[in-house]
Amino acid sequence: MSETLAAPDGTMSAESATDPGQSPDRRSGAVADLRRVGINPNFWYPIAVSGSVRKKKTFAATFAGERIALYRGDSGTVYALEDRCAHRQIPLSMGIVEGEALRCCYHAWAYRGNGRISQIPYLPKDAARPPRGVRAYPVREAYGFVFIFPGDPQNADSAALPALPEFDSAKHKTMTFSRTVNCHYSFMHENLLDMNHQFLHRGVVGRIQPTLLGYDTSPDSVEARYLFTHAGGKKNRGADLLSAKSIGGAAAPDVITIRTGYPYQTLQLVPQNAELPAFSLWVAYVPEDAEQRTNHVYGLLMVEKPPVPGVINLAWPLIRRFTERVFAEDRTAVEAEQRAWDEQGEDWNHEVFPLIMDVRQVLRSNGVPLRPESVLCGAAALCGSSRSANTTPDTSLT
Repeated sequence: MSETLAAPDGTMSAESATDPGQSPDRRSGAVADLRRVGINPNFWYPIAVSGSVRKKKTFAATFAGERIALYRGDSGTVYALEDRCAHRQIPLSMGIVEGEALRCCYHAWAYRGNGRISQIPYLPKDAARPPRGVRAYPVREAYGFVFIFPGDPQNADSAALPALPEFDSAKHKTMTFSRTVNCHYSFMHENLLDMNHQFLHRGVVGRIQPTLLGYDTSPDSVEARYLFTHAGGKKNRGADLLSAKSIGGAAAPDVITIRTGYPYQTLQLVPQNAELPAFSLWVAYVPEDAEQRTNHVYGLLMVEKPPVPGVINLAWPLIRRFTERVFAEDRTAVEAEQRAWDEQGEDWNHEVFPLIMDVRQVLRSNGVPLRPESVLCGAAALCGSSRSANTTPDTSLT
């Protein structure tokens, strides 16, 4: 798959025709700047750790500039509403949970979980009814996260949550990650998929020689396989604990398989010639702001338990410190990339790795344009011209 694309008029840009060595990312008009492409809202996205949304409490969250109020009712069900009261626009996340309803802290308007207004305490019976409630988002809880569907709600039932069999397996222990990173989500996909950056982690993993064994592409995915060879240098104990040799007792080299299956990303370490992974990582990068220059990373690291009972619990703090240090180094790099983009006003990258050119095309072709009005109405601008059906006039106040 090539990253060369036609200009909007169907012709190639003059710059690409006359300068074949020019990076595609700097060809004005030939290829859309990936950092200006929004994430497609028609998928399930984690928006909070389940434990953060406590019973009878609210939780303020965001998706691509759209403020969302989460709350857990008496039944334990989590609801997600547009975080503004239809009356005076006060955040509903400041409100009070009553049963399965959410009451605004200002004038006590109450909302059902579907976004419709259930009560206005002081409204006379013969008074005109308000035109509508607020938007409600489809919600699911899975894998310790609260997922919402920020796109067209009619597509929610047909969109699948990611399949993570290791999460519920008694043979695995899972570590949860939840961190904000100040960069466009595409930088995160590139960072994990391009294992040629291991020099960045030399102080943690020593000298690692990654060899690309091959990769496959499709319209919505890129999957790469690397052979990792340790070429010397001091290796962090946590890195040793996550190697195939330490976890499964295998002496074979580590084979890392990384996949961007839009919009999620996975990484698996499998001993060479083995069938099952020693550990699996699943991550989602959820834009927070309307311009999508900040994303929240939700991740699950599922580690196979060693044969000796209890050993994984002893190793867990070391594994946690190792992964946090690696993540901190990656965050430093991708945030520096975002600052460079901000300073330059466009992408000046001179990418040479075909794998990364292909994943950029996957992210471009599956993403959506960032519209100017998204600065004002966030994710609603990505979901089409109309808001949710839940915001239609409501004349059923009770």
